[in-house]
Amino acid sequence: MQPILRNPPMPDSNTPARVMLALLKPYRGRVIVAALALVVAALAMLGVGQGLRAVIDKGFAAGDPAWLDRALVLMFGVIALLAAATYTRFYNVSWLGERVTADLRRRVFNHLLSLPPSYFEQGRTGAVISRLTADTTLIEQAVGSSLSIALRNVLILIGGLVMLFTTNLKLTLLVLCGVPLVVVPIVLFGRRVRRFAKISQDRVADLGNRIDETIHEIRIVQAYGHEDADRRDFAGLVESGFATALTRIRNRATLVAAVMVLVFGAIALILWIGGHDVLAGRITPGQLSAFVFYAALVASSVGALSESWGDLQRAAGATERLLELLAAQPEVGRPEHPTALPAKPRGSIVFTDVVFRYPSRPETPALADFSLAVTPGETVALVGPSGAGKTTVFQLLLRFYDPQSGSISLDDVELSNADPLAVRGAIALVPQEAVIFATSVLENVRYARPDATRDEVRAACVAAYADDFVSQLPQAYDTDLGERGVRLSGGQRQRIAIARALLADRPILLLDEATSALDAESERLVQGALDKLMKGRTTLVIAHRLATVQRADRIVVIEHGRIVETGNHQQLVHQNGLYAHLARLQFSS
Repeated sequence: MQPILRNPPMPDSNTPARVMLALLKPYRGRVIVAALALVVAALAMLGVGQGLRAVIDKGFAAGDPAWLDRALVLMFGVIALLAAATYTRFYNVSWLGERVTADLRRRVFNHLLSLPPSYFEQGRTGAVISRLTADTTLIEQAVGSSLSIALRNVLILIGGLVMLFTTNLKLTLLVLCGVPLVVVPIVLFGRRVRRFAKISQDRVADLGNRIDETIHEIRIVQAYGHEDADRRDFAGLVESGFATALTRIRNRATLVAAVMVLVFGAIALILWIGGHDVLAGRITPGQLSAFVFYAALVASSVGALSESWGDLQRAAGATERLLELLAAQPEVGRPEHPTALPAKPRGSIVFTDVVFRYPSRPETPALADFSLAVTPGETVALVGPSGAGKTTVFQLLLRFYDPQSGSISLDDVELSNADPLAVRGAIALVPQEAVIFATSVLENVRYARPDATRDEVRAACVAAYADDFVSQLPQAYDTDLGERGVRLSGGQRQRIAIARALLADRPILLLDEATSALDAESERLVQGALDKLMKGRTTLVIAHRLATVQRADRIVVIEHGRIVETGNHQQLVHQNGLYAHLARLQFSS
């Protein structure tokens, strides 16, 4: 048995055939076993025709019971060999189909994790999910079934033609005259099937997008009574996909039907001509029987090939869609020779004349001539109206993007020269909308440190004032929180996220209004936990509520991607600028 590779190789070429060969290469031993079984099964099937000829000519026609007995025993042995070879082929190719699909899914998923958030902002999550599930299922069917059936029928077709030639030359030439009539529809309709298969998978991806979006936002859908409109829109997408599928099915059905009519029509003609030859004594009944058997094998193999061809075309279309995912490369990558960060980062952050535009909005700078120096252990609050560029500062610091000009450094190491994983390993993030995964409290908190012990997780929850409500859950720390943490309140989800950041214990904290979802009492408790966490660490706080930043060492006011004011709360209020205006709006209300 071949070893299962954890990182199966992918080809440099982007053709579906080479992708399949590269995925099969690690399991060449099993491929050889399946191929040998395939050959043996094909030869055994061809041997049945010779047994049939012997039974008729030397058993029935010659009236020799002993020869009949021997011929039938031999035929049974051939059939037993055929059954054993078929089992071996079926098991091994099915194993290969499952294994290759698993490898491909893992490879695509691993690649998706290397792509920046910008890729998913520009694309649709449902389409990605469809490619990772539905498309790989088509490839599994192709590798685990259709491909071996196609190869088996190619062997039977070749062997059957050889046996036809050795049985009767005249009848064989008549068969070959009909070959172009069969090949032409296979080629013409096969191309159409492949094109419509790709379109059909795109329609399935559209459905996935709509389902993901609607279910995710089901509360808004129901709150605004949008159910009927969503039903109509979804029905339209379903019908569009159905119409595309019908077109594909119609082309495929036409292909199979045309091949069957042409092939079996040719067999009927051969029976008519061959029957007259038997009556005239030019060939024996056994020869005609064997010829008809081989002609039927050739006909059925051509029909099966036409059907398998459609499956392989669909799989080729699915492979092309997956190759599009694998071809996507992150704009922010690991340098060939990255500069190492200090073993114990201090947390010094410097933005120097940074200019950045989002790829989706190249005409509008998100940051312009942005310069900011944060000393180790300092707490800096970023304040400004929506769209000012506060979140962009976090995105650049996490190296989800690189600026078009200027530089960003961490402990005197320019981020563009550092490994993104090392940079992110020095930063703990608490977003405004807490991210909770569909797993237990324990796994959610130690998402930042998978090797953390249960006691360390509990200590982090105690510090985040989450232990009280976690202990009251049905299975305490082993309670599954459901998709996106639906079993918790907003404040509870935020405290789990804060516990995660506490457990991470990293020198830089990024807090995006981390207490915004908490009630007054919880906010007081969590702010105390954050005060302890922030002590001795460099902290950047995005603040929408000014009450949360009055104790910051420094407040940086951003407008239109530029720093317009800096200072502490009292200084900025006295300057009577943008901060003072925002403060009056909030505190007066």
